[in-house]
Amino acid sequence: MRKPFVGGNWKMNLDGAAARTLADDVARAVAADKLDRACDVAIFPPFVYLPHVFNVLRDRSSSVMLGAQDFWPEPNGAFTGEVSLAQLKDCGVQVVLAGHSERRHVIGEGDELINRKTRAALAAGFAVILCIGEKLDERAAGKTDEVNQRQLRAGLAGVPIEHAARLTIAYEPVWAIGTGKNATPADAQAAQAKVRSELGSIFSPEAASRIRIQYGGSMKAGNAAETLAQNDVDGGLIGGASLKADEFVAIVSAAAAAPRGR
Repeated sequence: MRKPFVGGNWKMNLDGAAARTLADDVARAVAADKLDRACDVAIFPPFVYLPHVFNVLRDRSSSVMLGAQDFWPEPNGAFTGEVSLAQLKDCGVQVVLAGHSERRHVIGEGDELINRKTRAALAAGFAVILCIGEKLDERAAGKTDEVNQRQLRAGLAGVPIEHAARLTIAYEPVWAIGTGKNATPADAQAAQAKVRSELGSIFSPEAASRIRIQYGGSMKAGNAAETLAQNDVDGGLIGGASLKADEFVAIVSAAAAAPRGR
């Protein structure tokens, strides 16, 4: 049985005071409603606020995990402006994103770099959320599964099966992020069932049955329950809705209440 996992990606938003307040509100609500019993929760602040948020979560003895939005795969060196995994660990980070759609399509990261990052983070003991997903023109051309398969195989090349337990996949239909277009629950289920099947080919069917697959296409409190009820949707990677504590916690609540037996 896969425990749902909801992550809040704050992207390049908030200031220090707002980051502390949001982290405190999320941690307090998760604890008060005992949501962590049925759902894993992580928040991903901007780099500069990681120590601030870590202190908030530590002071509350919170189960909410601290995540980082990005990192560089080398342990140290002349990489101006980058952040290493060791530095993130020193800030209390437990989980990292790799291959987020904005890193792929705005920053220009390719499959090879994303694979290096994924392998480095897993080898260093972090939990990793590997993001995959198709753009609008690719969906219109009927290439959803082809794109997901390519990004999945490229991102996981060389990853040993024993690291699969710390791996989560986030399916991000890029065409449904901030565009006003929405993937239906059936769209999410169809794509994520194919992703799980591909994971079975990469690792093993047994390992694939345990890997969580999040949905990351503009999930909100109002549409979360139906999407999270799908058999292969094991949580969400939330963008804009994670910047409001009540909205984000409502999604966590929906994940915690989603049907089990997966």
